[in-house]
Amino acid sequence: MNYEEALKFIHSTYRFGSKLGLENIKDLLRRLGNPHERFGVVHVAGTNGKGSVTSMLTHVLHEAGYRVGMFISPYLERFTERIQVGLKEIEPDALARITERVKEKVEGMVGEGKNHPTEFEIVTAIGFAYFAEMKVDYAVVEVGLGGRLDATNVVDPLVSVITSISYDHMDVLGDTLEKIAAEKAGIIKQGRPVVTYPQHPEAMAVIQRVAQERGAPLFEVNKDGIEVITSEVGRQVFNYSFDEERFPGVVIHLTGRHQILNAATALTAVAVLRRQGVAISDDAVYKGMERAFWPGRLEVLRRQPFVVLDGAHNESGAEVLAQAIKEYFVGKPVTLVIGILRDKDVDAIVKRLCPLADSVIVTRADSPRTMDPAELAVRAGRYCQDVVVEPDIEKAIAMGFSKVHPDGVLLFTGSLYLIGKVRGLLRSS
Repeated sequence: MNYEEALKFIHSTYRFGSKLGLENIKDLLRRLGNPHERFGVVHVAGTNGKGSVTSMLTHVLHEAGYRVGMFISPYLERFTERIQVGLKEIEPDALARITERVKEKVEGMVGEGKNHPTEFEIVTAIGFAYFAEMKVDYAVVEVGLGGRLDATNVVDPLVSVITSISYDHMDVLGDTLEKIAAEKAGIIKQGRPVVTYPQHPEAMAVIQRVAQERGAPLFEVNKDGIEVITSEVGRQVFNYSFDEERFPGVVIHLTGRHQILNAATALTAVAVLRRQGVAISDDAVYKGMERAFWPGRLEVLRRQPFVVLDGAHNESGAEVLAQAIKEYFVGKPVTLVIGILRDKDVDAIVKRLCPLADSVIVTRADSPRTMDPAELAVRAGRYCQDVVVEPDIEKAIAMGFSKVHPDGVLLFTGSLYLIGKVRGLLRSS
């Protein structure tokens, strides 16, 4: 099996859908020798911010001298982004070799009349098998969807981390914050510490209840312990205190006030890991936080004009993006290129972003689930008078550059599928 054949096999299993539950993945991992039991795990769930926190923690542990795996979803440009060791993506040959091994186990399951594992279960198994093979000390594992029944929830983590909880995937996770929080809180394990971002009261109450039921020590981010020193595009400096821990002058290169809260979440998790005997020096903390990077989230690719990418794909993400545009690009005319998946809360996203734009270009996200641009244009037209449709992404990019003011902002947003495609095209041009 080569790399292309491996990807074809992995993606062909999409037809088996997204069956939430742990029996399949437990069976598959057992046949692989339970690779997930051979390294320490930091498990990260949440609606928004879990990728940023995962990156921060991975970088800090890496700077501390550990061999660290990172498992994320989805990817932006390359499938291999999903599985990394030592901040390096899995090599195509290694992916092919491990996928072939996993495929053999899957065939054994099906031959015994078991359910065929889903695409995400297979990817999870590949990631854990690779981490075990590479003898990682720790793996920072991002939940795919929800938490309670997500395939990654077979791990017994050193610490569980829950980032910002808001509305998304409501058809699967529930239509209230309490229901969504209950799914996210499903990663809390008996007696294992859990760190949480400052949540809405409804979500926090659920997390507190589940932690108490499971005897899991709960550590809430100390919002009052954050002191922002500098907040600008591409660089933020802040102080953070948590119990006896003090982190003065922390530098991050992720843009947006919300990233300071994400960083405080990561720092709280670092403090909890230290209490469990994981040696992490202050130097590793500062270097890791400063070097952490998360593409496609308020990412500034160019200046004059500013070219900004942000995969705001739910109401909360759109609100955070809108606030950032108002704060960091005040007075600058905005040209918006947008494509959204039809199963998202389209109206909530459009309502927050389109009023900021002088002109809107509606295109297609690079997914079969994309909303028809003509339909999206009608909704965008409620908030901006200058709306045009260009279904072809490359032509939409060119149109954006032709329309943006030299001192303005060209903003691409609405879906990570759009952002991944745009990022690849712009970086190669």
